[in-house]
Amino acid sequence: MHHISLIFLSLASIATAEWSNLWPTEAPGAKPPPAGTEKNQNGGRMTDIEVPQYQAYLPEKSKATGASVVILPGGGYGILAADHEGDAIAKWLNERGIVGIVVKYRVSANPAFGYQYPVPFLDARRAIRTVRSKASEWGIDSKKVGIMGFSAGGHLASLCTTRFSETFPDETNDLIDQQSCRPDFSILIYPVISMTPTLAHAGSRKNLLGENPSKELVEKCSTDRAVTPETPPVFLLTTSDDIVDCRNSLLFASACKENKIPVSLHLFESGGHGYGL
Repeated sequence: MHHISLIFLSLASIATAEWSNLWPTEAPGAKPPPAGTEKNQNGGRMTDIEVPQYQAYLPEKSKATGASVVILPGGGYGILAADHEGDAIAKWLNERGIVGIVVKYRVSANPAFGYQYPVPFLDARRAIRTVRSKASEWGIDSKKVGIMGFSAGGHLASLCTTRFSETFPDETNDLIDQQSCRPDFSILIYPVISMTPTLAHAGSRKNLLGENPSKELVEKCSTDRAVTPETPPVFLLTTSDDIVDCRNSLLFASACKENKIPVSLHLFESGGHGYGL
């Protein structure tokens, strides 16, 4: 009976996980759209995000490992597949004693929102820092904070994995922003990596960089070119029939190897794209 009670308590905590704002005031980088703009479609697809937020799923204390993973759903920087690449992943991690933090970062297919680079990057960095600031409250190890991203969320996770030392004048520099935003490990699932015209996922590139990005911006956001000896360990998963060219993952793995970064690459013949768990 006690075991059954624990199960129901755990399910209750999962069911009532609530969205919390990443910033106490207006998020930097873009003006928020009018209230009521954000859409949450069937299947957990979100778009035209009004306020960047996170949702923390905490495991039972008896299972807790101290590890946590910041989860970035995919969707071509136009939507967020927040169900099968967000909530479902967090619950799977919970079963293994890992805190899962789903991030609702700012995306829109409408360029008028101003959600191009670096706006999603600002949200993802803030999420990592927020998790570290909650270490005592959530019972996690601040040195076991990972990042996990799917598709375009994988690209965003790879930005966090490689460009964590960058600074942005729009960031608030409050106590949370003073935390490190370098992840301790990185999990990239069928990720977009390159922003070059030959390899980039066209929709992701357009929504993040605009119609005609400069060569400098393309170079900056092609994250295989940003791997350094300070990059954390990386896990990559992709398939050869993916609509996001598997060479994105191969390039990133090769850059990790060149910089002596521990990397685990899993390339399967078939599987397609967007399969989540």
